[in-house]
Amino acid sequence: MPTAPRIAIDAMGGDVGPAVILAGAARAHERRDDLQFLMFGDKSLIQAELGKHPKLAPSVEIIHCDDVIAGTEKPSQAIRRAKTTSMGRAIAAVKAGNAHAALSAGNTGAMMAMSKLALRTIQGIDRPALAALLPTLGENDLVMLDLGANTESDAQNLVQFAVMGAAYARVALDLKRPRVQLLNIGTEELKGTDQLKDAAAILREADHLGMRFDGFIEGDKISRGDADVVVTDGFSGNIALKTAEGTARFVTDLLRRAFSSSTRSKIGFLISRPATELLKHHLDPNNHNGAVFLGLNGIVVKSHGSANAKGVANAIRVAARLVREDLTRKIAEDLANIPAHDLNGVAAK
Repeated sequence: MPTAPRIAIDAMGGDVGPAVILAGAARAHERRDDLQFLMFGDKSLIQAELGKHPKLAPSVEIIHCDDVIAGTEKPSQAIRRAKTTSMGRAIAAVKAGNAHAALSAGNTGAMMAMSKLALRTIQGIDRPALAALLPTLGENDLVMLDLGANTESDAQNLVQFAVMGAAYARVALDLKRPRVQLLNIGTEELKGTDQLKDAAAILREADHLGMRFDGFIEGDKISRGDADVVVTDGFSGNIALKTAEGTARFVTDLLRRAFSSSTRSKIGFLISRPATELLKHHLDPNNHNGAVFLGLNGIVVKSHGSANAKGVANAIRVAARLVREDLTRKIAEDLANIPAHDLNGVAAK
């Protein structure tokens, strides 16, 4: 795979648009000046922002697009305009081989629908999954999927998610055998739905794969650092993610309120400032920005719509690393190592 990744970016996506996207690209380019970008969107707006980053300019090609996918647009509507929108054309650049990865901070549902239609899934994958890195108290972050691409998932889907998540963890977290667990309402083998039990049965026999299946995990243990990959359906995963993000905001707002309540509290804040800054850094979603649509014949990365320049830069770095490490090939190889009769047996139930 290329040592100089070329990334197609929907410059119009997100809450701010080209200003943050270009600033993030410039920040990523400062760390790796071999990065190349195709920027899709309003040419005049992109050029105006690019003028603020002269060092980035030689590495950017602008492709003008008049059409933009709105954040409220339904995926079924967005698909019909895939050939004219900045998001759709960025994804199409990957399909055509003009870019190695696509990135957008726009409408998640539209992005998933367009990506699946244009790139199709890897052989052996029924549905793509949205995966992201989440902070933990352990030595490394964890990969969690699915975070909203599929509201319902059967046992076969969950096994495929586990394989994809483990491959992603080996690349993103430099782990040889990631610890994989299924999100459940308890850790006992008898707990949970039939889909969870069937998926667990297959994964327990998957010693030949590059993972270590450690059974079930409950929601309150996700951030403890005892798992490297947490697998669930998109409905539960999205709720878990939003709950974690809300809790992080609650904690930081509560601390801010407590430290400003009195003069003594303000003095206490000054004393404890190094610790609070560390907490703020750990909980900042921009430090973990860049969710990945796993299971497609191409790399597609979703940036949070409210991400700042640091967050966009992190998402770009995620995309570049997955290109360099050839994640798509690694997932396909792992899927080929699952005995076909295992998945066929589950599908027949």
